[in-house]
Amino acid sequence: MERNELLKKVRKIEIKAKGLSQNIFAGEYHSAFKGRGMTFSEVREYQYGDDVRDIDWNVTARYGKPYVKVYEEERELTVMLLVDVSASRSFGAVGDLKREVMAHVAATLAFSAIQNNDKVGVIFFSDKIEKFIPPQKGRKHILLVIRELLDFKPTSKGTDINHVLEYMTSALKKRTTTFLVSDFIDTKDFEKAMSIANHKHDLIALQIYDKRESQMPDVGLMRVLDAERGTERWVDTSSRRVRQAYDRWWYDRQQQMSSVVQRCNVDLMSVATDEDYVKALMALFRRRG
Repeated sequence: MERNELLKKVRKIEIKAKGLSQNIFAGEYHSAFKGRGMTFSEVREYQYGDDVRDIDWNVTARYGKPYVKVYEEERELTVMLLVDVSASRSFGAVGDLKREVMAHVAATLAFSAIQNNDKVGVIFFSDKIEKFIPPQKGRKHILLVIRELLDFKPTSKGTDINHVLEYMTSALKKRTTTFLVSDFIDTKDFEKAMSIANHKHDLIALQIYDKRESQMPDVGLMRVLDAERGTERWVDTSSRRVRQAYDRWWYDRQQQMSSVVQRCNVDLMSVATDEDYVKALMALFRRRG
């Protein structure tokens, strides 16, 4: 991408994402993520109206009268964006390209984070760790992130969600709020890695997909390319049996992915490239708030 064109796209995304984070997501983001970060501060005597679940029974037993734990909100979070840069993100048949929607979603989250004085970092991954941008604050840092989201060129084509989750879990010692942005086209099992990652961090899964991937059109004989493996094959899409088999494959894959995410207690947002990702994010924030 030419430098001038890239700068224009960066500026366009900045204006939209910053506007969304200031005018729409500000309060929703805070209640959805800040409200979960509570650290122990002190104990004090029980007062009428206090939640009995906050009683510190050890201190209560020591002094013979009820004491409660007092918590304070963590004012600063570290937000990590795990962004899938595998070859399948370049697909686009209905609406925008998946990579463009991923960039907009990630940029909106990044601006929401810095509006709340949080640090933002990024890990670009394919079937390996492509690039790690350490968490920082500030507009200059976010603009760097957006440029990379738009123009990053991976060295590999595959997808390995298991690997990026293991890497993130071992590399980041402090608890983070982590958004896994991917189309989740991955044949490998990542349930164990996801469960461990969500136990240590607050993990949210964001699936970006194209509706053409979910249903095969009836357009006769069609050459299909697997972008991640680089293999091609001819498919007779006029065959009802072939179309039904494909539909079942997509449905089963989605059900399996959703079941894994649910078992790991990870929140999931799934949005198509021709749908409004703003509404999807709002629904996610309110569900967590």
